[in-house]
Amino acid sequence: MHARAGTTTAAHSTVTETPVITTTGLTKVYRSRGREVTALDGVELHVREGEVYGVVGQSGAGKSTLIRCVNLLERPSSGTVTVDGRDLTALAGRGPRANRELRAARSHIGMVFQHFNLLSSRTVQGNIELPLEILGVSGKERSRKALELLDLVGLADKARAYPAQLSGGQKQRVGIARALAGDPKVLLSDESTSALDPETTRSILQLLRDLNQQLGLTVLLITHEMEVVKTICDSAALMKGGRVVESGTVSALLATPGSELAAELFPVGGEPSGADRTVVDVTFHGEAATQPVISQLSRTYNIDISILGAAMDTVAGKQVGRMRIELPGRFEENVVPIGFLREQGLQVEVAPVHIPAPADELLKEGAK
Repeated sequence: MHARAGTTTAAHSTVTETPVITTTGLTKVYRSRGREVTALDGVELHVREGEVYGVVGQSGAGKSTLIRCVNLLERPSSGTVTVDGRDLTALAGRGPRANRELRAARSHIGMVFQHFNLLSSRTVQGNIELPLEILGVSGKERSRKALELLDLVGLADKARAYPAQLSGGQKQRVGIARALAGDPKVLLSDESTSALDPETTRSILQLLRDLNQQLGLTVLLITHEMEVVKTICDSAALMKGGRVVESGTVSALLATPGSELAAELFPVGGEPSGADRTVVDVTFHGEAATQPVISQLSRTYNIDISILGAAMDTVAGKQVGRMRIELPGRFEENVVPIGFLREQGLQVEVAPVHIPAPADELLKEGAK
């Protein structure tokens, strides 16, 4: 019996450098009424063993198509998908139906859906037993496994209940338990929290992280919510227009100048008070996040510093913050103070300064 998720266990990293999910040149083109729509355009994805990997992007970015191509519910137009060392695209062959080898490979990939997809005519236990029935597992073993999984997700008392009697969060826990029935090494999550309220979302994300650590699961999830990435992801990829435009560990992305994901995770704004000012975006990691670096800078160089915006949170178990500050004088006059910040181990990026034109100048431009 596994330790039940949600109980106190020693947190540890399950991540290794072994690739478990790899896509190369993955393309998916839909053809309808003589038109072609490219949903995936040469996607390269590398998910390491034991990590929680988030794919984030707006609607239409290609996220759902990508995750359905990973288990070949959607057949890619070109490219390869390798999961746990097996090339699924090679197993698929050319026919429209999955062959025996592909079905066997899929049984080791769990899938959690946005809208639960539970059978209303079956009890909670019956829903979890369904994939085991398909795999030909005996009735006694099915029952034992289903009850074990219900305990794992914190629903041991709901075995005889029906989906209509459950809350949204409980339904999703059943969906997660069902996805674990085949003892998968990989768990795919398709917007599994987007239909839930914030508090329930946090509990489901914590459950996924607990399962990741306790079972050594590799979790690939797609979402449009930055809070999901911030809460549990070790690595992330940003998708736009069917392409991965940015990817890496969350900590590395936060330390990358100009990172779109970093800016989305920690949006800080604020306009300078004048043209003769230097605006700097500072990212704090780990111990540096708790040090009074800004006040040290002010005292050391006897300068007045304005904080234009700030955000601080815990990302992947580590405290991270971003701050936009204004220094008096132009950049050339602030090279030394900026160097001081970098010496403290901070990521420093000089932000562009946009000074709005005075109202009378705007009127003149409008007259022209």
